[in-house]
Amino acid sequence: MLWSLLKIVIFVAIVAALTLGAGYIMEANGGIQITAAGYELNLGPLQSVIAVGLLVLGLFILFKLVGLLIAVLKFINGDDTALSRYFDRNRERKGYQALSEGLLALSSGEGKLAMAKAQKADRYLHKPALTNLLTAQAAEMSGDTRKAEETYKKLIQNEDTRFAGIRGMMKLKLAKGDEDTALALAERAFSIKPKHPEIQDMLLELQVKKHDWKGARKTLSAELKHGNLPRDVYKRRDAVLALSEAKDIFAEDKPIEAREAAIASAKGSPDLIPGACMAARAYLARSEKKKAERILKKTWSVQPHPDLAATFAEIEPEETPAQRMKRFKALTSLRTAHRETKLLRAELALSAEDFPEARRAIGNLAETEPDARVLTVMAAIAKGEGAPETEVRGWLAKALSAPRGPCWVCDKCHHIHADWVPICDNCGGFDTLSWTNPPQNGGAPAGAEMLPLIVGTAPAPAEEEAPVVMAPNPPTPEGAAAAEATKAEVEEAEVVAEDARKEEAK
Repeated sequence: MLWSLLKIVIFVAIVAALTLGAGYIMEANGGIQITAAGYELNLGPLQSVIAVGLLVLGLFILFKLVGLLIAVLKFINGDDTALSRYFDRNRERKGYQALSEGLLALSSGEGKLAMAKAQKADRYLHKPALTNLLTAQAAEMSGDTRKAEETYKKLIQNEDTRFAGIRGMMKLKLAKGDEDTALALAERAFSIKPKHPEIQDMLLELQVKKHDWKGARKTLSAELKHGNLPRDVYKRRDAVLALSEAKDIFAEDKPIEAREAAIASAKGSPDLIPGACMAARAYLARSEKKKAERILKKTWSVQPHPDLAATFAEIEPEETPAQRMKRFKALTSLRTAHRETKLLRAELALSAEDFPEARRAIGNLAETEPDARVLTVMAAIAKGEGAPETEVRGWLAKALSAPRGPCWVCDKCHHIHADWVPICDNCGGFDTLSWTNPPQNGGAPAGAEMLPLIVGTAPAPAEEEAPVVMAPNPPTPEGAAAAEATKAEVEEAEVVAEDARKEEAK
């Protein structure tokens, strides 16, 4: 290394001195006079410059010969690779230059140029561990999947590049839609590098798509173990996986294992509503009503939901409406400011035919959150109190064009689902469903704004003295009586709406 540096310094110094001397000679009137051993040689200015150039070239050749001589001496002295290193040095320089140019071309999106540079680098370097990876990625970028696959297979055969080859092949298979092969490759890559975050995520996603819930839970545990997942997120996702596993076990008619998995999912994430419902039913199957109540109350305190109320009703299916109102105080005393609690109290009062209590319970929801469910309950209350038909129809007309209210919506693609599922039916996202109001697409149907004028208007809600309450959407079993009572009015309002649209068209 020091000898190479010294040679470079000497060569640059000599070239600089000769260049300076050539400049002086070109400016001088005479040339160069050389006298040696009785001989005299006179060179003009141009001849002097040519002579200087030849001298520089001679020095360059001399340095090369000196380097070759040193390599020969080392070879004679027992260094078997001295001569090969001397001749390969220039090839390596060209090879690494081609490799660096190929990497730059790859980062710039020039796939074909990167492939050409990779081939050139391979010709000079003979290091497939470096050049094959560049070739495979360049081929993939330029759309030559056959070449990419062949090169990735070569990488897999080399122990040093096996992981990179498996990862690249896995992505190719995913792009082709071959998820079975991609899953097998992901498992193999995970066994080589279990700490790799990208492989963990891809393996988890593929296992979830294939409903391999046990494998997915192991992968999730690995993400937590290696610090790639916060503990609270881990608990939530593990609960979702446990719930999904429980559903599959129920489908296989293995109730005992399913109950245990359902209970585990509810313990892992109290805010997972389907898990709480399934766990409560698992406790009911074992006649453990108190435990079922406890788990439903805990989840209600976190997130009130109609499914929780429906499951709570299953604890005592034969009770009277009055008994149900009394027992449901265990739920309605929690989260009293939530809209779902208001609606639950109102529906319970409707089922007991206590219409004034139902109106007090629902409060001002018809003004603050007038969705279809709230307005239908208002129509049932008005009918139960003996209000004119025009008022009942007015509430129903509003319900027809009102927002649908909270439902299961995917956080990623906003697709609406009738029931909770672990994987979005539209975008395939895992654990992306939330109970929330969907985005409103478009306005009400044509003519809907005229319905209240045609069928009658609902009166402005009076000031309410009591209660507060709030919660999600779909009606619970407690509202079944109210819904049944207004079914005929809903159908009639739909006919009126259709007539209104026809009239408007005329």
